[in-house]
Amino acid sequence: MEGQGRLGLVFLLLLLLLSLSQSLNSVEEEHQNSLKLELIHRHAHPQLNSRHKTQLDRLKELLHHDMIRLNMIAHKRRLGQNPPAAGGTVRKSNGSIEMPINSARDYGLGEYFVSFKVGTPSQKFTLVVDTGSELTWMNCRYRCGTRCRENGRRINRRPVFWADLSSTFRPLPCSTWMCRVELMNLFSLTTCPTPLNPCNFDYRYIDGSSASGFFANETVTLDVTNGQRVRLHDVLIGCSNSFKGISFDKGADGVLALANSKYSFTTKATQHFGGKFSYCLVDHLSHKSASNYLIFGDNREETSLLGETRHTKLELNLIRPFYAVNVVGISIGDKMLDIPLMAWDATQGGGTVLDSGTSLTMLSDPAYKPVMAALEASVTKYPRVKLDGVPYCFNSTRFDSTMVPKLVIHFADGARFEPFLKSYIIDAANGVKCLGFMPGAWPTSSVIGNIMQQNHLWEFDLVRKTLGFTRSTCT
Repeated sequence: MEGQGRLGLVFLLLLLLLSLSQSLNSVEEEHQNSLKLELIHRHAHPQLNSRHKTQLDRLKELLHHDMIRLNMIAHKRRLGQNPPAAGGTVRKSNGSIEMPINSARDYGLGEYFVSFKVGTPSQKFTLVVDTGSELTWMNCRYRCGTRCRENGRRINRRPVFWADLSSTFRPLPCSTWMCRVELMNLFSLTTCPTPLNPCNFDYRYIDGSSASGFFANETVTLDVTNGQRVRLHDVLIGCSNSFKGISFDKGADGVLALANSKYSFTTKATQHFGGKFSYCLVDHLSHKSASNYLIFGDNREETSLLGETRHTKLELNLIRPFYAVNVVGISIGDKMLDIPLMAWDATQGGGTVLDSGTSLTMLSDPAYKPVMAALEASVTKYPRVKLDGVPYCFNSTRFDSTMVPKLVIHFADGARFEPFLKSYIIDAANGVKCLGFMPGAWPTSSVIGNIMQQNHLWEFDLVRKTLGFTRSTCT
């Protein structure tokens, strides 16, 4: 009987240990909160902040960046060989994760930064958030021995991901189907000296920037809103030991890919957090302390909302890997402009996407000309000011904002997006304002940029394929 009692006690202890183990695993498997990354205004990052640059200098930089960005969007659309869209079968979660995100200055691939923890134990990096990029990668070294770590965690004063120090780092073999076929759209290379050699990539951006290295699966550690941490396993990353271009010379350690594609971080994160992500962009002229969050899952932030949430259809298969919407027209002063429907039809070369990496809003020529004509008519009494690269600017001394009619973007299902005046009549310098639109040669997609999106909460539901938006202070 005594032996049976001991066996029973051991059995109970095993049950308790098993129960505890399941509880701990549930923290990773059934995330109870939101994934949140902080979004901080572009001037907040110390390596990007320049006290000597004027608002006009910054505007010119944004224009230069936007032209690169728009060329990239057009180039990806012409390729027409994008991976499957995100938003398939998603395991629901009771919560979400929120990630602090910093807005970057004129960064050729995106406008915002996040802190990102990779590996086991985790190593922390600053990545560019890019809704048009499909590959998450970072400055990385693998199997280079102690000689690579002479300066600790940095090379040339830049943080480096030491893959050898991570117990969860798993290079992707070059002999796999995934390398030879599925990752061709992410510029995987066909070289394969031996079956176990890593799958190499040479990722090229339209502005001439590039990153080369090899693919691997790794664990990412994320802070949850309830104070816990969660780990996402088998996240596809690029271990890059070589990168170049203006986009990577200003303080970032790599790119966080948020595109609508199979292997982007968006797809991985939303599979665990209810198929949603959202962000709220502060005013692009905010003080350095202004910030908000990139959130995966349900947005439970106490962001100050200024109206009701409106919804429209989110098109995930029209202009991949970008997030497209069905615009059917633009009205100014309650008058619908005469814009041909082909300008909004993706099947005829038009269409519209939301892009957090583009600053000014770009309209294809058939839409750009009527919009500019209507807005110019409301500011013709102010002397014209010529600025290089900016289509229309004026002397804003004694500017009367009430004389500018309201602009509304209309969606096919009846939803209306009403941006703030400051989002399309933007400040360029002291006493100078500009119309915040750029032309795009037809055929091309129109792009709703981040200045037009500012002071709104945007929620992308990849399961229901809806886009929600609400006016907000984003604080």
